[in-house]
Amino acid sequence: MKRLSRTFWSISVLSTCILAALSALAQEGTLENVAPKGVTPEEIIQHFAAKEKEFKEAREHYTYRQDIKVQTRDGDTVTGEYHEVFDVLYDDKGHRIENVVFAPQSSLEQGGLSLDEGDVQDFRNRLPFVLTTEEVPEYNILYVGQQQEDTLHCYVFDIAPKTIVGKKRYFQGRIWVDDRDFQIVKTYGQAVPEIRDTKKKGNKTEHLYPKFTTWREQIDDRYWFPTYTRADDTLHFNLGDIHIREIVKYEDYKRFGSNVKILYQGKEIPRGDQKPDEKKPDAPPDQQPPQK
Repeated sequence: MKRLSRTFWSISVLSTCILAALSALAQEGTLENVAPKGVTPEEIIQHFAAKEKEFKEAREHYTYRQDIKVQTRDGDTVTGEYHEVFDVLYDDKGHRIENVVFAPQSSLEQGGLSLDEGDVQDFRNRLPFVLTTEEVPEYNILYVGQQQEDTLHCYVFDIAPKTIVGKKRYFQGRIWVDDRDFQIVKTYGQAVPEIRDTKKKGNKTEHLYPKFTTWREQIDDRYWFPTYTRADDTLHFNLGDIHIREIVKYEDYKRFGSNVKILYQGKEIPRGDQKPDEKKPDAPPDQQPPQK
């Protein structure tokens, strides 16, 4: 996002002290620094990365509605807002189509910001973060313990990119992996890398993104798809702070009809056997998704 006529947002790479504070911010159960039983951290990574690959491929054959709202705020006052609602659909050849159903004129400029193409791609690809087998070698992944997420018992990992390649964006933060399904059920962190005006000349673009939490919900008793993302953060620019709030909702997941086979653990999913599961980790009390 751009800070109009002055500077761009900038991303702060998560420091060790920030990662240590994630537990308190998210308000989960106590993080227990104990080794997993009957499985090694490396095996857990292999398991969830393989499931993430299945999840990524399957989600490309589901329709859903995405609701994106970005606000700049001064206390409780909204000073600018971007709001877009669109349906993700597919044509008869399986090509993705986005049908915009609600997109009023953005007023983010009144808050001093505007979206660029990178921000739009973050909404689509970085917030619903996926870490597949092919992407694992790009990251340092550190097992930090076990933690309860509502009714789910999870393995917890901190992750960070090993190197920054070109203009590619990465995720850095923490992930929670269900110890039964070996699937990521929650993420907390932010996009990296940063571009910051370290000389404070005021004429160089800066990129900064808020820390966000994404919760997933089990769909069709198989896949943990993202359903709700929330960020509420203050971004520290050289020329002043901006308070931003983001809420992204993913709703009405439905497998679309086509000749494409969707596999789960190597087996094709029957079309008629798809019932959403209510099982999901609860968000902290102050970050609960709105009730439907």
